[in-house]
Formats: sequence, C-alpha cells, structure tokens
Amino acid sequence: MKSTYLGELTKLLEQARPLLASTHALEFKNVFGAVAGYVDGNIFISCGKFGVALRLPPGALEGVFKEDGVERLRYFPNGHVKKEYAVFPQRMLEDQEQFRTLVDESVTSVCGG
Repeated sequence: MKSTYLGELTKLLEQARPLLASTHALEFKNVFGAVAGYVDGNIFISCGKFGVALRLPPGALEGVFKEDGVERLRYFPNGHVKKEYAVFPQRMLEDQEQFRTLVDESVTSVCGG
C-alpha cells in the first residue's frame, strides 16, 4: 500500500472525523495504484496521484462541481471517469469545516443513510 497516500488519508480523516473508526468499520485497500478508504465495506474516499476524492450523492456532486478546481476522478489520465466521485483542490481539503461536511455526506450516502 502506498504509504504516502495512506498517510494523507489517515491525517485528513483524523482531523475531520477522529471517531470515524469507532462508529464504523474503517479500512484501507489498494485500488488502481491509489489507496481507498472504506466504511462498513463501502468505498467513500480515495487518494492517489490525482489527489483526494470523495464519493458523493448526486445533489452534493452538483454543488461541489460548481467550485473552482474540483474535478472528476480518473484513476488513469485517459481512464474511465468515476462519475460518483469528486477530486478536491488542496484549499478545500484544508477547510476543515467544509471537508468534515463532505466526509459526513459521503459516509451517510455509502452506508445507506
């Protein structure tokens, strides 16, 4: 597993939701050269050469794609677009309140809530 990607995800999630692992089964796996985070067996976040991406419901995606610098996820430069994911610019990852809200939306969405 790419330790830099795992480290980045771990740091972001500890800042945004430090108790996530105590409320959900949290695990990390390799995915297409990146590292993906899973809650209760469902992928919700990914980190790789592309940056950091969250899986979000359609309404949330519509809103975040209006923000400057938010892009669609592709694991490879000419690869398939992962339509349920948004890749966030660094400024949005550093906005802890905004990122916490996005993580919550992602977790709620993938866990069927």
